This record gives sequence, C-alpha cells and structure tokens, in this order.
Amino acid sequence: MPRALAAKVARPQRVVAPTEVPEVEPVELQDLTPEDARQYNAAIPFVRGPRPAALPFRFAGDDAQRARAVDCLAAAQWYEAGDDPVGQRAVAQVVLNRLRHPAFPKTVCGVVFQGQERSTGCQFTFTCDGALVRHPSPPAWDRARRIAIAALDGAVFGKIGYATHYHTDWVVPYWSASLGKLAEVHTHLFFRWTGWWGTPAAFRRAVSSDEPVIAKLAAISPVHQLGGALADAAYVIAAAAPLATPGTVGAVAAVAVPGEPDSFTAVLTADAPEGYPATAKAACGTRAKCKFLGWTDRAMLSTAGAMTPQQMAAMSFSYLRDKDAGLERELWNCREFPRTGPGLCMRRQVVPIAAPTGAPTSRGPDALGGIRRRDGSVAPTPPVTPPAAPLP
Repeated sequence: MPRALAAKVARPQRVVAPTEVPEVEPVELQDLTPEDARQYNAAIPFVRGPRPAALPFRFAGDDAQRARAVDCLAAAQWYEAGDDPVGQRAVAQVVLNRLRHPAFPKTVCGVVFQGQERSTGCQFTFTCDGALVRHPSPPAWDRARRIAIAALDGAVFGKIGYATHYHTDWVVPYWSASLGKLAEVHTHLFFRWTGWWGTPAAFRRAVSSDEPVIAKLAAISPVHQLGGALADAAYVIAAAAPLATPGTVGAVAAVAVPGEPDSFTAVLTADAPEGYPATAKAACGTRAKCKFLGWTDRAMLSTAGAMTPQQMAAMSFSYLRDKDAGLERELWNCREFPRTGPGLCMRRQVVPIAAPTGAPTSRGPDALGGIRRRDGSVAPTPPVTPPAAPLP
C-alpha cells in the first residue's frame, strides 16, 4: 500500500476495556476514490487466530412479535444484499450478532432501524437514504423472508463469525481501522471489534422479543401497518407465499378465486370492521394488482369470479389495488357498517325481486307490477336498476 494512501486513512487502534461498552459510530466514509478504497481494503490483513462461528439464535417471542422480527430482518437482507441468498445470510448473521451484543438495541427491528430518524448516520443506510421507495418483487420478498425465518430458527452463517460491522470494498468507513477484518463475501468485508468485545463471551446479552412496529415497512409488510397491524402465524410460517388454497389471514378465512391468482374472497368477522384493510393487504401481499372481497355472512361468500346480485348486495367490504394506475381503494357496506367521509361506502346494490309463481302478468289495476294511487289508478312500476359493480 502506498504510504500516502495509508497516511490518509490511518487511525490509531483503540481496544475498549471489558468494563466500557464500545461506541457504535455513525457510518462516515473516508474521502477516497473507489479505486483507492479497494487498494486500501485489499492491503488490510485478516485477523489471525480463532474465528469461531456464532452460536445459533432462536427467537422466543409470540407470533405477532416474530412476524415483525422476520420482516425487519428480511428487509435488511434484501436492501443490503439484493436478491443474493449468500449475501442475505451474511447480513442476517450480522444483525443477530448485534442483537446479542450490549452495544446495540435489544430487538431485531431496533438493530436494523437504529438511527432511522437521522438523514445520515443510520446504521443500515437503506433505513434513511430513501431506498425504501423501492420494493422487492413478491418472489424476492418470499425468498428473503425464508432466509430470515431460518436465521431466527437457529441457522448460522459460520464464515461471518461474530462480525458486527461490514462495508463494500469500494469505500472505507472511519471505523474500519479500529476493527479486525474477519471475512469477505463477494464485495463486502466483515469486521469484529478488537479485544474482549469481539470474543464470544461478549455476545451473551439477554434480548427482548418486544419488537416494535416500523411504519417505514408498512408498504411491504402487513404486520408493520399502523392502526391494526396483523399478528398472523400463517404469514410467518408460510413466508408470505401467495394463497393458492384456502387458508387463514388474521381472524378470517381467505380463498384465492379459481383462475384469478390476484383475487381473494373471505369470510370476515363482523366485530372488527376497522381491521378489514389490514386483512386485505395481508392476503394481497406485495402484488401490484389485487382484489379482495369479504362477507360477514358465510352463506353469501362467493368462491367464483361471477356473483349473483344477492351476493353483491350482501358484500361487507372490498379492497382494490392497482399500483400502475396509482389506485388503492377500501370500501365498506355502509348499511352494515355506517361510515363517515367521502369515498368510504360501496354503491348501494339493488336486488331484483322475482314475481311469485302464478302471479298476474298483466298491467291491469290489480297487477303486482303497478303501484295503486289514492285515486284508484295504477302507476307503472319503475324499471329495475341493474346492480352496480362492488368497486367503482
């Protein structure tokens, strides 16, 4: 390494005593070109001596807490490593190493979103640099969640050991000179603290299962939606696989419409109408287009594409999403659930009534098809309005 380059980025090593918890520094970079950074990083030797794998970690919270932890971990994996399973496993291991280290927050979501409130200086840059406007595709999100589930169930990426920091090889953070270079995965370099704080004994802090709701993940994670976040075990265990067969979402039974993979029908619980939007979004997942229709009357549930007028009139809730068109609509049956505000009610459905067998068909004074006035004349029956579509 050229002396001029080494002098530009050199920094005294600082070994923190076991009685002093090391400082978690913000991500600030040395002023180097990518070429100089790669040259500098390549010249740093890997640590000598034992590099043990981390012990397995197993999440101990309830279904709701586990669901939030899974999606926080999956988000860190996908936004930091892309759709690369090896890179995602490495990121997951770093998050869990931090989770068990006293220098970091005590929850998975807390670790991932540490510093998210700052425009710079967050620990994982995707949480504060605007990257969250990009969303993974449904298959990519499913893959990331499966890797996260495995990590929370004890899977270990041994190569990473007890690394708590990493960066790409074309940058040099200010903190890198004070940590030990532990491993390399693709273009990422992984580091652990020097001294006692980088040894296995330091990674035994008790963790918390009280995972917070992260509003920034609401667009891709139904369990992180405020005002009725879903706590659904099936969402966690199935790793958000699309519902192709009858299943459960929250407290309802949801069924994919045959031949329409982006449409769902469901039986809804009548005592929780405010939670219907979260339920619909959980069924739809990350689909760009989706339709969700629900009934509180199980007898009226439609499991096919075509519906009778009676089923349309009895529908309790509908949800429509079309991201390409910028459309997302939630509508309630306001005869069943009175609402306030514009655009919240379905259009009223008019159900035609069939005449009884043997009824007169003439339009005379005694015909059922007319309305008798007080003067004895009969007014013609107004034409029946055809039922409107449930989603305008």
